[in-house]
Parts: sequence; C-alpha cells; structure tokens
Amino acid sequence: MHTLIEKVIRRLKNNPDYKLDTTYSFREAFIIVFNRTMQILRGVSKRAFFKKSEGLLFIGNHVVIDHSYMLVAGSNLIIEDNTYINALSLNGIMIKNNVSIARNCTLICTGVISQKGKGIIIGNNSGINAGTYLGGQGGIEIGDNVIIGPGVKIFSENHNFSDLKINIKDQGVVRSGVCIKNNVWIGAGVTILAGVTIGEGCVIAAGSVVTKTVAPNSIVAGVPGRVLKNRNELPVPEPEYKSKLRVI
Repeated sequence: MHTLIEKVIRRLKNNPDYKLDTTYSFREAFIIVFNRTMQILRGVSKRAFFKKSEGLLFIGNHVVIDHSYMLVAGSNLIIEDNTYINALSLNGIMIKNNVSIARNCTLICTGVISQKGKGIIIGNNSGINAGTYLGGQGGIEIGDNVIIGPGVKIFSENHNFSDLKINIKDQGVVRSGVCIKNNVWIGAGVTILAGVTIGEGCVIAAGSVVTKTVAPNSIVAGVPGRVLKNRNELPVPEPEYKSKLRVI
C-alpha cells in the first residue's frame, strides 16, 4: 500500500523524488487515504464556486469560504478543518500549487464592508500552519516554499489614533502591504505588522514581532524583532534527519 500511495502522490505533485515514510502501519496509511478521499469529495462540491481551480482540491470539515467566486486555487490545495476564508477584495485570493492551509486558520481580505480590502497571494509549495491569521486588507503576498508556523498573525492595515477628539474606530485606517519572499521560515506565534517585507531566505524566531523590513537571509528574534545574524555566517552541519515529505 505504501508503494501505491507514494506513486499517487508523486504523480499529483509532479515530483518523482517524493518519498513516503515507511514506518506507517497499514492501518495508519488506510486512515490517511480515507481522510484525504473524503476531503477530495468535499472539494468537488466546493470547487464549482471558485473563480478558478486546477487539479485536486482537499477540503476538511466545517470549512467556510465566503465570496469563493474571488478565489483562484492551483493544484493540490489542502484546506483543513474549521478554516474560515473571506475572499471579498479588489484582487481576491490567489493560492498557487501544492499549498496546505492547516486547521483553524483565518484568511480575511475585507474587515468592514465600507472599506474593501486588497487581497492575498500564496505561492507554490508553501504551508500555512494551524491557527494562523492573515489579514489581507492592505494586501499580503507570500512567496514560494514558505513555512508559516502555528499561530502566526500577519496584518496589513493599522488604525489611525492621533486625534484625541475622535473615537479611534472613527479615524479610519492606513493600509500597507506585507510581502514575504521565497524560502522563508516563520516560527510559531510570530506577528508581522503592516508595511513589512521579509527578504528571501529569512528565519523568524518563534514569538517575534516584526515591525520593520528584513534583509534577505537574516535571522530575526525578539519583541520588536531584531536581526541576530545572517545565515551566510552559519556553519553547514550534517543533518541527522532530513525531512523528505509532507503527506497530502
């Protein structure tokens, strides 16, 4: 059964080097296949309402997608249980190939009806872990091969608050997009504020608050986030174990 699953995944991902962990028991492999099959069936009922969808679509339980006619999905998109997506925006949501969105995530592009948001782009082979919040009101662009840990929050707008005579909620907002370049690892619980660009190859330590643009290959930690060093300065160790796969 392992060989059959591996062949199917290789074909879906168009990756002849994909390897399935051989330690899965028959029971474990069967449950994985069953759950993914159910997700495909749910995906069939959802994809008809998308603006565009390529390849298979895997949808978990209790997934809500408002304004799905503004969502473009590439092949092999996985959206896990209890995820909420609101694609209402000027540009909608574009999710490219082989993207996974874990359970309990929120992707929202328009917070209030009076101010239509810009939208969200997620690049190829990127993974959004559980409980992540993406506020795309001012626009969020996530590159290829990005790892986003659980509980990450990304904001692309701020409330004005300088006028003491007017309630903060009535002073409007300032929108400024967030851009995360390719091959970035964002650790658990990171907060990224409006206007930030995170350069290619960066690593953002868990719990950091990123308030300023970060140069490529930087390692960032702290509140507010500060650059500790550049990845070019690190020795390259021999890995004890190299992760080869993400089971779909």
